[in-house]
Amino acid sequence: MGFGNIWRNLDWSVLGDILLSVLPALLCITLHELSHGAVAYALGDDTAKRAGRLTLNPIKSIDPWGMVMMVLFHFGWAKPVPVDMHKFKKPRQGMAVTALAGPVANLIIAAVFLFLYGILYGLFTAHWIALTTSRFLPAYGAVMDMVQTTAYLSLSLAVFNLLPISPLDGSKVLGAFLSDSAYEKLMRYERYGMILLMVLVVSGAFSGVLGSVTGWVYDKMRFLADFGFGLVNH
Repeated sequence: MGFGNIWRNLDWSVLGDILLSVLPALLCITLHELSHGAVAYALGDDTAKRAGRLTLNPIKSIDPWGMVMMVLFHFGWAKPVPVDMHKFKKPRQGMAVTALAGPVANLIIAAVFLFLYGILYGLFTAHWIALTTSRFLPAYGAVMDMVQTTAYLSLSLAVFNLLPISPLDGSKVLGAFLSDSAYEKLMRYERYGMILLMVLVVSGAFSGVLGSVTGWVYDKMRFLADFGFGLVNH
């Protein structure tokens, strides 16, 4: 079989499915980490800025294992933005606010993309005859899938990172409410937290509970899609 035949017989749908997961994941983790760095900088810590992490370059935020987990299991993590909590006026409180910025950014991203999904669906409904007979229909479907995937992945990233397991953001938020000794113990086991997270994600232990929580939040936010749809089809 010649190269031309192999090329024509490749299943490009697999590559398309991968891209539909990778591109939204890159957007979600990049803005998540950028939010950490921007808030830390606003609170007096320029560590992320000096490290070149106040950027929209997704390569700076990629953690290979975290990206694989995001694409395969819809739960993952990025390369953490460096933060020096000792540069904050109130170290643990500043760290908590900085940590919370990531999940909040993901909630905002999800809200924006759900609203966008409603608008795009509204446009399709208004012009469905022209679109269904158009050669652009597959591209429209791909865009809709990507928008919806971005909203869901962003929500899953927010939910996952709010878990109080070090080094996730939730552990930093929890730290603001702990005693000094309890906080030191939490940070002492941070190195083992990533191993625990990988085991829990791969084993599927998270898929049920976190999937249910993410789905519940997603359903509660669907009114934004309805709002966008209504603006187009009022």
